[in-house]
Amino acid sequence: MSVRRAALLAAATLTAFAATACGGSGSSDSGGGKTAVRIAYQAIPNADLVVKDQRLLEKALPDADIKWVKFDSGADVNTAVIAGSVDLGLAGSSPVTKGLSAPLNIPYKVVWIHDVIGDNEALVAKKGINDFKQLVGKKVAAPFGSTSHYSLLAALEDAGVEPSAVNIIDLQPQDALAAWTRGDIDAAYVWTPTLGELEKDGKVLITSRELAAQGKATADLGVVTDAFAAKHPEIVSAWLKAEDQAVGQAKSDPAKAAASIGRELGLSTAQAKAQLAQLVLLTAKEQAGPQYLGKPGAPGELAVNLHDAAVFLKGQKAVDAVPDKTVFQKALAVKELAGVAAE
Repeated sequence: MSVRRAALLAAATLTAFAATACGGSGSSDSGGGKTAVRIAYQAIPNADLVVKDQRLLEKALPDADIKWVKFDSGADVNTAVIAGSVDLGLAGSSPVTKGLSAPLNIPYKVVWIHDVIGDNEALVAKKGINDFKQLVGKKVAAPFGSTSHYSLLAALEDAGVEPSAVNIIDLQPQDALAAWTRGDIDAAYVWTPTLGELEKDGKVLITSRELAAQGKATADLGVVTDAFAAKHPEIVSAWLKAEDQAVGQAKSDPAKAAASIGRELGLSTAQAKAQLAQLVLLTAKEQAGPQYLGKPGAPGELAVNLHDAAVFLKGQKAVDAVPDKTVFQKALAVKELAGVAAE
């Protein structure tokens, strides 16, 4: 599906998302006099699930109506933002790049880095497929518009395999697992916990950590709509503090953090702890460094990485045009982050 068609479908499904994802009109008033905060999250074993499970944001904002809404991919989060049914949320760097590029041009900004993706995303193939050349003519699944889709295309390009020579199928992780079990696909680029299931009888061809070492890094990013950030800066600040607190816990007491993640994902604490270790988590102070989001007046390298991703996606005809680097620099919420990083 083209990005343009996806944008049209996003607009067409506006009413459905507004009614089902958050059950409301998109207003910041929950109806009970409280400010509604609609947060998109995904089943990814990072500190965001610690914030959710331990109700850190609810404790910090007792006068707000916090609604956590689960999504399967960043592409779906983009659709919900376009529909006006999400204020804050997690989306991969590839969907965010698309969101900031034409034709979507979503008015949101990157306010947090939930994780730098490592071994928790990988391309797994059926036994007997040992290299990328053997994927030619085979069926390979990936959620279109996700970081794993971006990584799949990048890996094929680096291996000298034209993506058009591979039958790439748009499947969410759980659907990819079902197709894998039925024998309908030959490989899949997905993330944990689905990745762990595929690894039981498959072969890992490449991980996102390895791709990052080759200059194709991906991350899970926290975004906030421009309108919500302008209207509720105190809520954005509280959310950032909660995320930073959870990252601190994951670093100082990984067993406690893993217990929360395990409850959210239906995993044992040991399993969740192992998956958590596959990610690179950053504190607010670390994210304010030049390698990441940066500081006011000095946007970080994340803007360059997003621009480079847009160049790549344009070459794959996944976006209509590559925005100027300043678009990505302005999309880094360095002012909002600075207040938390300084504490």
